Amino acid sequence: MPARRRTFRLLAGAVSALALTLSLGTASASAAPAAGEKAATSVTSGWNNWSCKPSAAHPRPVVLLHGTLGNSWDNWLFLAPYLVKRGYCVFSMDYGQLPGVPLFNGLGPIEKSAGQLSAFVGKVRQSTGAGKVDLVGHSQGGGALPRYYLQFLGGADKVGRLVGMAPSHHGTTASGFDRLVDAVPGARKAIGKLAPAAEEQLAGSEFLKKLNANGDTVPGVAYTAIVTKYDEVVTPYKSQFFSGPNTRNVVLQDLCKWDVSEHAAIGTIDRIAFHEVANALDPEHATPTTCASALS
Repeated sequence: MPARRRTFRLLAGAVSALALTLSLGTASASAAPAAGEKAATSVTSGWNNWSCKPSAAHPRPVVLLHGTLGNSWDNWLFLAPYLVKRGYCVFSMDYGQLPGVPLFNGLGPIEKSAGQLSAFVGKVRQSTGAGKVDLVGHSQGGGALPRYYLQFLGGADKVGRLVGMAPSHHGTTASGFDRLVDAVPGARKAIGKLAPAAEEQLAGSEFLKKLNANGDTVPGVAYTAIVTKYDEVVTPYKSQFFSGPNTRNVVLQDLCKWDVSEHAAIGTIDRIAFHEVANALDPEHATPTTCASALS
C-alpha cells in the first residue's frame, strides 16, 4: 500500500476513533426532540424558566454546561429537574456550534465558546437579578470551558462555585488515543480543523498549556470535581482533580463502591453524582452521600 494512502487511512481512523470516544462521553439516554421543537430555549421540567427568581436559600442561579458533542437539553434531562426540585433556578446553554452541524455542539474553539458562556451568564444575571451564578458542567463543560472563562474573561467576579463532573481541564490521553494521534503526521492539525475543541482537550495541546500555566483556580471561586474510576474518556481519571486553594475532589467509588458509572453516566443519569452536586452547591446543608443516594 502506498505510504500516502496508508497515512490517510490511519488519519481517518484516528479522527473516527476520537469522534466515537467523545460521543461516548456525552451520549444521552433519550431521544432527540421532534422536528421544530426548540428544546434549547423552552422551559423543560422547570429549567430555562426566565421568570425564575432565586430564593434566599439558593441565591445563585445554576448554569449547566454540556460536554463535547452534547447540547443544552440532552445532558440535563435528569440533573436539571433534580436541582429545580431542590429550589434552584436552573439554566442551560448551547455553545461551540459548528456550521452545518445540528444538535452536536461543544466542537468549536473553546476560547470562542467561553465568550458565549460570558454572554449567557450576563443574561442569567440580568434576568434573575443575581450578582453571581454557580456553574455545573460535564466533561469540557465542567473544566476546560468554565476555567477559561474564569481565568481570562473576567468570570471570577460573576461565579461563586464551579462543579465539574468528569472535567477535562488537564486534558485526556483518551485511553491511549493521544499516542495514536501523535504517531500520525498531521493528525492533530487535521482534528483541530474538524473539531477544534476535541484537539484542544487532548493531553499536550497548546490550549491546555495556556489554561494550566498559572494553576487551576482563581480567588473567590470554590471548585469541586466529581469523578469516577471507570472513566474511559478523560484519562487518567485523577487528571480530573482540581488543585489549589478552595478545591475538593470526590471519587464516586469512595462514597459507594458499587457505583459503576463511566464518563457518560456520571454527567447524565447517576443520582449518586447528583447528590454530590447538590452538596457542592450548598455545602452548609450537605448530607452524607452513600449508595442509598441513588434512591433520593
